[in-house]
Amino acid sequence: MQFLNVPIRTFFSYREERLVSLYEHPIESQEKWFNYLIENGLKTKFGKDFGFTPSMTYEDFVLKVPVQNYNSLFPYIDHLISGEQNILWNTKIEWLAKSSGTTQGRSKYVPVSDESLKENNIISASDCLTIYTHMFPDTEIFGGKTITLGGSIQPLERESPLKCGDISAILMENMPAIGMYLKAPNSKEILLHSNWNQKLRLIAENTVNENITAISGVPSWMLLVLKEVLKISGKEFIHDVWPNLEVFFHGGVAFAPYKDEYQKLFAKKEVFYMNIYNASEGFFGIQNERDSDDMLLLTDNCVFYEFIEINEIDEKSKNVIPLSKVEVGKNYALVITTAAGLWRYEIGDTIQFTSLQPFKFKISGRTTHYMNAFGEEVVVDNAEKAIAQACQETNAIISNFTAAPIFLNSEKSKGGHQWAVEFSKYPEDIELFSIALDNALKGLNSDYDAKRTGDLMLVKPLISVLEPGTFLKWLGIKNKLGGQHKVPRLQNDRTLLEEILGIS
Repeated sequence: MQFLNVPIRTFFSYREERLVSLYEHPIESQEKWFNYLIENGLKTKFGKDFGFTPSMTYEDFVLKVPVQNYNSLFPYIDHLISGEQNILWNTKIEWLAKSSGTTQGRSKYVPVSDESLKENNIISASDCLTIYTHMFPDTEIFGGKTITLGGSIQPLERESPLKCGDISAILMENMPAIGMYLKAPNSKEILLHSNWNQKLRLIAENTVNENITAISGVPSWMLLVLKEVLKISGKEFIHDVWPNLEVFFHGGVAFAPYKDEYQKLFAKKEVFYMNIYNASEGFFGIQNERDSDDMLLLTDNCVFYEFIEINEIDEKSKNVIPLSKVEVGKNYALVITTAAGLWRYEIGDTIQFTSLQPFKFKISGRTTHYMNAFGEEVVVDNAEKAIAQACQETNAIISNFTAAPIFLNSEKSKGGHQWAVEFSKYPEDIELFSIALDNALKGLNSDYDAKRTGDLMLVKPLISVLEPGTFLKWLGIKNKLGGQHKVPRLQNDRTLLEEILGIS
């Protein structure tokens, strides 16, 4: 395959016009895509319901269409699942990307169109390789193969003519031939396998003797693949197996908690960690500098962006602004309009701009508290319902709780969640309480359920029982006593949890 490296590298290095568009004409690109999206929304049910017109301006759009979330769009998505078309987008929707659930159910189903696949996901993946090639002009990644760790095609939870799967699996099903040729293993059956235990083992077995030059996926899951590769090969370091591995394209969860563990595996050679922002709803950002993991906003990739400012106490402003009005250093909730019919859709992530020329940003958090260290995306609604169910089943009453991840490291081969709970009435059996909480979360959140399958990534919750008054003491230390202050239910790092455990 080495003969392919130079021609493919040359192809990506000559996609200069893409970089010019992203770096130099972001506002013009946004105006272009806004007009395109409105034109294609005119004949949809959503467009008719909200009064779209051929001459609709951005100001009209803001006045006519409220900011949406999954719950407000669900009636339209429900029509799609039932087999109706021209509901949110004017071309045929054949795919739904499955994501973690909301109050509407244990899973979200995000529409995916041909246009969103081609003009957003696929072109953004090409942009990623173009940017990488410009950062590393002598790269040899196209002379070997890439392991892309993705999801699977899954049945819908009800009857529907539409197909469903993780966005990574949908992309693999629609990938150009050259893309599949450069994948390892070169088998969709393995890459889309629904049993994660078998999938990770099969990927490791079928790549250990390949020339792997790049890996791509969620850090927590890729770590399991790499450890399996070392186990099979009997080697100590990854570069004893794959000496030409040079880059890890990662996204999905925060990378910082895993970096030290990856450094141990890659101890013999430096690997470049390239940050990307690719969600079920679209591909939005790519790291474009060697010495900073801030990401370039993809402004010419079939997405129109808006932003809601988040103030210091995490309250949203009523003011929604376009890209041209953002400022460096402020936290914004991200709102998107896409070519799959997500209209003014609040995605749930918050970002902070670090540069306006070009527009670069970092992900600063979520609009709700959550745990997503392993791709499980447990939100507060899941946590509160699950702990209430566990209390009911074990005859317990809680006064307060918080939870945070237990991260993978060299001592812990599996992660989990630690729940610090203050009871006003203790459960009859704390182990049964943990089991009941675990089962409730599985029923409420399909992503959590998948990560818990066979104890592959997550073990059942660890319950730390706190002394009465612990949370009150913590609020007092933080000068947050009073009715308007609450203990955050969920965190995606252990800072707050460790503070509370230190008091008890």
